[in-house]
Amino acid sequence: MAETSKEELFQLIKRLGAFITVKMSNLFSISFQNLDSRSIGAVAGLAVAIFFTWRLLRSPGGGSRGRQRKRQASTPSSSGTSAHSSASLIPSAASLSSENSRAQNVVDEFFQPVKPTLGQIVRQKLSEGRKVTCRLLEIVLEENSPEELQKQATVRSSVLEVLLEITKFCDLYLMDRVLDDESEKRVLVALEDAGVFASGGLVKDKVLFCSTENGRSSFVRQLEPDWHIDTNPEIISQLARFIKYQLHVSPIRTERTAANVFSAPSLEQFFGSV
Repeated sequence: MAETSKEELFQLIKRLGAFITVKMSNLFSISFQNLDSRSIGAVAGLAVAIFFTWRLLRSPGGGSRGRQRKRQASTPSSSGTSAHSSASLIPSAASLSSENSRAQNVVDEFFQPVKPTLGQIVRQKLSEGRKVTCRLLEIVLEENSPEELQKQATVRSSVLEVLLEITKFCDLYLMDRVLDDESEKRVLVALEDAGVFASGGLVKDKVLFCSTENGRSSFVRQLEPDWHIDTNPEIISQLARFIKYQLHVSPIRTERTAANVFSAPSLEQFFGSV
């Protein structure tokens, strides 16, 4: 029975070692430079879990086995005492199983999957790109054409969180074609009312306007961003050989035109925030 208990403990330690190895691998798949307070908490939880698991496996089991060896050495060998010793080992095996379960529960509690933050997802998706250019119409604004901007400009509420995360670590430029100065003012007021400028990551000078689609393409070429985000497939195609990465936003699934061109129904869906 004692040999069986040792074997069970050995197998538990092997399983625990493999379990911790997998969790460690998953935890450190995010680079240290991207660790936030939640990730640091997970690392601290790892250390505490390992410590308590070691204590649970070391103290009670080790003491009971030592006492069992002393009891067996001091008791005369006979059939009666042998039966009594065997019986006394049964509660110890049950106790060991309980300790194994407790140890596993401790590890499970501390190794709950840590969901990455939106900021971490944005950085990963953008491959640490530091400059991003993005069209306004159909991506940031509800409106689909310059003609609609002559009447109103409305910021899409679902894109705000992603937009603000991008501005935290990227140099972001917003741009589009307008038909008059009033449309420009209307767009700037809508962005300001939505709080896009509140964080300081995006300023009004980085909202650019032009009178033609080619003008937007020219802006992108001059700025040389790491990423350009647009809805016009022709502009995406023209810029594919000049820009490192592009995101084609389209409600209709399109074939990938180049290795550096990605597609998604919306900016927020590309980052999985909806």
